[in-house]
Amino acid sequence: MSDVQTSIRRPCIVKVKGIPFPEFIVEKLDAVSGFCPDPSDLLIVSFPKSGTTWTQEIVDLLLHNGDAESARRAPIVKRQAFLESPSFLLKQSSLDLLKEMTPPRVIKTHLPLQLCPVGFWENKCKTIYVARNAKDTLVSFYHFRGMNKMGPEADSWENFIHKFMSGELVWGSWYDHVKGYWEVREERNILYLFYEDMKENPTREIKRIMNYLNLSLPDDIISRIAELTTFKNMKENPMVNYSFIPNHIFDQSISTFIRKGEVGDWKNHFTPEQSAKFDEDYEKKMKHVNIPFRTQI
Repeated sequence: MSDVQTSIRRPCIVKVKGIPFPEFIVEKLDAVSGFCPDPSDLLIVSFPKSGTTWTQEIVDLLLHNGDAESARRAPIVKRQAFLESPSFLLKQSSLDLLKEMTPPRVIKTHLPLQLCPVGFWENKCKTIYVARNAKDTLVSFYHFRGMNKMGPEADSWENFIHKFMSGELVWGSWYDHVKGYWEVREERNILYLFYEDMKENPTREIKRIMNYLNLSLPDDIISRIAELTTFKNMKENPMVNYSFIPNHIFDQSISTFIRKGEVGDWKNHFTPEQSAKFDEDYEKKMKHVNIPFRTQI
């Protein structure tokens, strides 16, 4: 085993403004908070495991006229900078990568609203937020936690549910995350997308993104983009399936990065008792906001 492999250890978790992060993210947050985007930059935001990579690839294809070869020019982490990215994904800091890129740039983040650099709002950057129903997000995050060797130790399923409900997972509370961006979506011109809508009618949602970006592509190009970004094609695409990350970091023998992509997979994981308890807590946390999530389509 190489020195790199033997030197990897689980990170300490540190809270910033009450939100848990791995220490290697915390080290970057001051520099990230001062990042000043170009007004032409596009921000893609989500809570982890909500359809981020899918949305990123759709955007890249829209910006390159549906050209599959162009979208394979480099792994997704090189084409679109992950703002608070750990250096092991890139072998360089994301802020250094952004310096090498010419605006307009596409930038991804999982940061909650209160930690997102204010420069994006001050410069009126376009922002796409993609949200996924809580139960399916929890399931996807649970499987990712198991294969991510640079994250905290994997929890039991029961403990993971508890930590999700109490906002103790890295990147904090799903509830606060989705509500934060929802509540400012109009004043900050945020295109708020739902994973379930994208699964139900990808062509419709791709056109919504296209219109938001002030692009105009013919229907045959939109159809091509929809085909290139099906679950099957995304899972097999080495530029987006994170197979470029070594197995001692992302162990895809435990769970693939692009795993199942279904709406309603939570039914295969939650017991009736767990589901009822989760639903009761969900109603309390979401009662003052009417975000139209769907747990099945």
